[in-house]
Amino acid sequence: QVQLVESGGGLVQPGGSLRLSCVASGFTFSSYTMRWYRQAPGKERELVAFITGAGSTGNYADSVKGRFTISRDNAKRTVYLQMNSLKAEDTAIYYCYAGLGYWGQGTQVTVSS
Repeated sequence: QVQLVESGGGLVQPGGSLRLSCVASGFTFSSYTMRWYRQAPGKERELVAFITGAGSTGNYADSVKGRFTISRDNAKRTVYLQMNSLKAEDTAIYYCYAGLGYWGQGTQVTVSS
């Protein structure tokens, strides 16, 4: 059974940093491109970044370029999202996704002073 468990969210002041983690199970993690999505209140879910199984990263959303970095550790079956210089508009629930039709519960990120 596919499981994705996100963690690392929280309340942070503007300009701060957080590192999100997503631990995956139930599939051959290293073979799958992993994606981070986010969904802000009242908005559609949007793709933030993706990383291939071999570790090549794809285009980041324009709104996070230069501030967010996606990475993965295949031995730990974990994908990360390092978020720096956070802004209020980054407030959202963040989800990881493997493209297999299963979503985790997400982790809430709130950027506020």
